[in-house]
This record gives sequence, C-alpha cells and structure tokens, in this order.
Amino acid sequence: MKIIADAMGGDNAPDEIVLGAFNAAKNLDVDIVLVGREESILGSMKKLGIDELPKRVEIVDAPEVVLMEDDPATVIRVKKQSSLNVGLTMLRDGAGDAFVSAGSTGALLSGATLITKRVRGLRRAALAPVLPSKTGKFVLIDCGANSDCTPEYLLQFAYMGFYYAEGVLKIKNPRVGLLNNGAESTKGTSLQLETYALLEKSTLNFVGNVESKDAMGGACDVLVSDGFTGNIFLKAVEGTASLLMSELKSVFMSTALTKISALIIKNKMRGLKDKLNPDLIGGTALLGISKPVIKAHGSSNAMAFESAIRQAIGEVGSNVASRLSKNVEQMKISSDE
Repeated sequence: MKIIADAMGGDNAPDEIVLGAFNAAKNLDVDIVLVGREESILGSMKKLGIDELPKRVEIVDAPEVVLMEDDPATVIRVKKQSSLNVGLTMLRDGAGDAFVSAGSTGALLSGATLITKRVRGLRRAALAPVLPSKTGKFVLIDCGANSDCTPEYLLQFAYMGFYYAEGVLKIKNPRVGLLNNGAESTKGTSLQLETYALLEKSTLNFVGNVESKDAMGGACDVLVSDGFTGNIFLKAVEGTASLLMSELKSVFMSTALTKISALIIKNKMRGLKDKLNPDLIGGTALLGISKPVIKAHGSSNAMAFESAIRQAIGEVGSNVASRLSKNVEQMKISSDE
C-alpha cells in the first residue's frame, strides 16, 4: 500500500509531517510518498539527524505551497505545482492509494472535488470525524464541508457514514441517527423533518432523531447533520473535553492527598486522556471522493500525522468509495418525491 503525504500542509509542516511520515513507514508497514519542496523536506531530515531517506519513503518535488490565506476556490488553478495539487493528481492517476494532508480544509475539499472527483452520483463530499462515546465510537457527518444542505445531501451523508462505520470501524449494521434538538419525529426545521422522512424509508438502520447529549452516550453509530450544525457540535465536544481534562488536572494537583490519589489512578486517567486525545484519532475522512482522502488536524504533530496515515490505511482496506459507487442509486431522491 502506498500513501501520498502532503509535506507542506499544516501549522507544523514540514518538520512534524516528515517525522510522522517516517514513523508511519517504519511502524505501519506502508510505503510513503512525501510531496513538497524537496529542499524543505531534506532540511527537516537534517534537523532530525537523519542523513538518508528511510526505506519505503520517496520524495516528489512540488515547489509551491498552499497557504491558509489562499482562496480555496482558486488556489488549485493558481498554484498547480503545489504539494496539494500534485498529491491529489497523483492519487487520481493511481500513483498512490490515499492522500493525507494537514493543510487548508477548504483547499483540500476544493482540490479533491475538482481533481480526484466525487463518486459519480453523489451531490457533495462530506467531512466525517470519528468521535468517542460512552459505548465506543461514532461517525459525525458532516462537520463543516457543507453549511447549506438539502434533504438529499443528508440522505447521502447517512449512507456515506454507514459504509464508513461498517467498513472502517467494523460495526455491524451501524445505527444511524439524525442530529436534532429533540428525539420526537416532529422536531426540527423543514430540513430535519424532510430528512427524517427520507431516512425512515431508506434501507439504513435508522434509529430516529438524536440529541447531542445522547450521541455522546452512545445512542447511534452514525450521527447525520448539515455541516453548520455539525461543526458547532464538534467544536462544543472538543471544548468540553479540553475543559474536563484541564479541570481534572487542577483537582488532582491541588493538595498532597489528591496528588497521591492521582498516582493511584494514573493508568485509568491515561486511558481517559487517550480516549479524548485528537492526536491518536489523527484526522477526518473526506467521504464521497472517488479515492480515500484524509484531512489531518491543522496543528498535527508527528504522532497525529502518523495516526492520520493509519486512518488512511483503514479506509483503503475497507473500500468505502467502491461500496458507495455500487450503491449510489439508493441514495438519490426520485423526481416524484
């Protein structure tokens, strides 16, 4: 398997990206293509004290860099020799099995749509992070790629999330829920009401509306939302998790007795920290694209980028895009609906 990595994307590029890619090649039994400014990649190797390119790693020179302030709608056409453009073109042409980038989300979405292309028949690609719950994990889709959605978009997101949860997370017949402000079928705006009706008639394992608090409790395996609401949900979860860990640390470090208590439950606390650690999750799958594309966190360190590559490996092995393509007809709304 060969993973194409954007060496120039993200706040900590290229140093942390290079290290994460090298670690992935060593630990994950995978070939890595680092796409970016060759001189910058070699400079990062020098900082790391690495004289020779590791086995199973190659460099493809891409002299231009997509910056966060670049216009996502035009940068793909303007910077044709950027690591993002070159990497996605390689993916399209079969020079790798998946593409991973910690760069601009908007540029990645635009580039993946224009270069690698969506699965034929799907209206939009969607971002689908995996989040922890009381009972395991669940997929949130969409979390920011599409602020304005139609019921058909959400129906398709539900199928995307279903196949991802089934293939990558290995959940049998995943439960699909619709993010809403109440569990009753009459709740929500016209978007939620119309989407509810479509999901109820679908072949999915639809469990109805799901409130935010119940999603974290394990009410569903796939949580469907428009990108605007989904992004607010995601940021609220991230902020709450950060506050929780900070407050717990303050409590346990407050007195000699609580410090002793912290030592006693150290392993349990490490498990909780790992469950909430975004560096171990890695990134977010961009579903609906014809080949696997993973958006790593913009602030990714080496560990996070290695985790994103691990995530890409899982998506390649599950053939999510192929399954979507084979079942796309059931994701469309007929003209009489």
